[in-house]
Amino acid sequence: MQLSDYQRQVRETDQRPEKKREDTVVHLLGLAGEAGSVVGSYKKYIRDGAADSRWKLRMREELGDVLWYVAIVTDHLGLNLDEVAAANLDKTRGRWLLGSRDAFDSEYPPAEQLPRSGTYEFVPGVNEDGRATSTVIFAGKLLGDQLTDNALTDDGYRFHDVFHLAYATVLGWSPVTRSLMKRKRKSNGDVDESEDGGRAIVVEEGLAAFTFAYATRHDYLDGIERLDPEFLDSMTLMTSGLEVAARTQADLERAVLQGFAAFRQLRDNDGGLVDFDADAGRLTYRSRT
Repeated sequence: MQLSDYQRQVRETDQRPEKKREDTVVHLLGLAGEAGSVVGSYKKYIRDGAADSRWKLRMREELGDVLWYVAIVTDHLGLNLDEVAAANLDKTRGRWLLGSRDAFDSEYPPAEQLPRSGTYEFVPGVNEDGRATSTVIFAGKLLGDQLTDNALTDDGYRFHDVFHLAYATVLGWSPVTRSLMKRKRKSNGDVDESEDGGRAIVVEEGLAAFTFAYATRHDYLDGIERLDPEFLDSMTLMTSGLEVAARTQADLERAVLQGFAAFRQLRDNDGGLVDFDADAGRLTYRSRT
């Protein structure tokens, strides 16, 4: 049975079919009550165990009542239950399942592709003002400028290029990395402008700063295995309209967690090596010694 067919048939049993505000409120209260009945029935099963031989039948009935109210409320709101279910499935799959790691640049010349594997070297130092610095080297070449924390406190932000590396490795997306490596997709002017240009770079740098601010409130994500849904929603909002929007929230979460796992080791050891494998979507820290 299609959910929309079920919705249409339960409509015939609606005892408050006028769909006024108070009618919908009554059904919402009924939904809350039936959800409580599901919990109560399972509690009895836990309490009585094998003595409760009919618990599955009772749970089927209670869950059916919940489904009835969901269908009726959906109908009162002018929604389609098939569409509600499909939207929820898209949302939950995107939140918990990793998406494709197909490269966004696989059809471009090799010189315009992000590297699929290699090693970043984060070399520590001190500038003429006495501030701790980090310099990044890839394939024997200097990437970007010597970085400081740009802060009054030593918080290790000078190693934040590892976040961009994580985005490139896990998401296959990093306009910052493309710029540093001079691998912008100039063979396609529209893509070069919209995906690899200044605006996209600002978005990525903003994303790194936003994520860092979030992480400082959570011990730099040490021991964290899941990120707050609201935080991931903000990441999705910030990157909407860019090619990386094709990645799932599970992908975003993995990129952030792997980036910070490497960041904490870089900070604690004052630099080091970070190996990356884009095909596996993995970063691995190594000390220089």
